[in-house]
Amino acid sequence: MKNYAFEIGRRENKWWPDWSGDCVAIIGGGPSIKQTDLSILKDRIHIIAIKTAIDLVPWAEVVYGCDAPWWLDRRGLPKFGGLKFFHGPQAANHWKDMHRVEIVMGKDEMLVDLPLKIGNGGCSGFQSLNLAVQFGASDIILVGFDLHDRGGVHWYGRNKWDRASNPMPSNFNRWNKGFAAALPSLNKLGITVVNASTESELKPFPKKSLQETIEEWGL
Repeated sequence: MKNYAFEIGRRENKWWPDWSGDCVAIIGGGPSIKQTDLSILKDRIHIIAIKTAIDLVPWAEVVYGCDAPWWLDRRGLPKFGGLKFFHGPQAANHWKDMHRVEIVMGKDEMLVDLPLKIGNGGCSGFQSLNLAVQFGASDIILVGFDLHDRGGVHWYGRNKWDRASNPMPSNFNRWNKGFAAALPSLNKLGITVVNASTESELKPFPKKSLQETIEEWGL
């Protein structure tokens, strides 16, 4: 399976990351992240922060959030010097230093034909995974992908910027199905994905602690 998105992105955009063959950590919002030492990732691995996770990993290279209200609440993260990605027209009308992705509804797979045209999966975590794939990553760690609300819906509590966006059990089920549907495309691309949230309900990927994964990968 050819990653045309990476090749086209590198050719047409000076800012396009070249993570070919590299390891990436995607930091989500699950409550388990409060018990995770994220500092061990610094200077070892590329980082994508999903929305409010940027508060925990300010050294991240990328922030992704499909929710325009979050970007509006954060005023577009004016002090963040990395790459910012979003979905929806509202944020683009406010800030010109952001990159808009196109989410293909009904596609729960890793799309690699065109840059920034990504699969849906029902959540920013899935979409961030597709971005990491398009940037060329070969090994990806998911951190804070709990997919349950036993410790609360997020490590920071409930969303205040858009109360309707707080997940329910039906959302967790939807996300699990989306990640499971993406497995064939990930396998065809030869990409390894590890779930570092050891108490997570995310089913498709093997679980290993963050420390164990870093040691095994020689980071």
